[in-house]
Amino acid sequence: MFQLGKTIVSEEIIENDFVCNLTACKGACCVDGDAGAPLEEKETEVLVDIYAKVKPFLRPEGIAVIEKEGAFVKGEDGEWETPLIKGSECAYVIFDERNIAKCGIEEAYNQGKTKWKKPVSCHLYPVRIREYTELTAVNYHKWQICDPACTLGEELKVPIYKFVKEALIRKFGKAWYEELEQVADDHLK
Repeated sequence: MFQLGKTIVSEEIIENDFVCNLTACKGACCVDGDAGAPLEEKETEVLVDIYAKVKPFLRPEGIAVIEKEGAFVKGEDGEWETPLIKGSECAYVIFDERNIAKCGIEEAYNQGKTKWKKPVSCHLYPVRIREYTELTAVNYHKWQICDPACTLGEELKVPIYKFVKEALIRKFGKAWYEELEQVADDHLK
């Protein structure tokens, strides 16, 4: 672990490689598991605000869950998250013609219907953020369904922190990311 400003960062995001391989995993991170995507407090308001713009991109079962439970829910851990369809799939998940799970929010963004891409936790994955009183932990979340992404990342030689560069800048800013790049260069020498 090393400290960058008010963050504690795991070396694993520098030492491990990762590139999503949707052909292999079919977007399993959006449909497997027992909790929705983690949400920051301010993101809950955004989801409510953009729901009408995102709704045309969603599946009927996702719409039904959102309209019954709300645009976000409180998880078993007491944190905000996206609601789930039948305790598994994210309510915002859609499927393309190859049956690959995608984000309905991101599809609305890609088509210019909203300026918000998706929850930062999804954008950052496989990096997970944990806020503490004084510091924020930045860690690598290992999940077996992402083994194909690890293999592809190794083949392409793309470290996790580079794969999620845009998301890390979104979360922590460009100066923070540039400092991370310097630490990574020094660490790997």
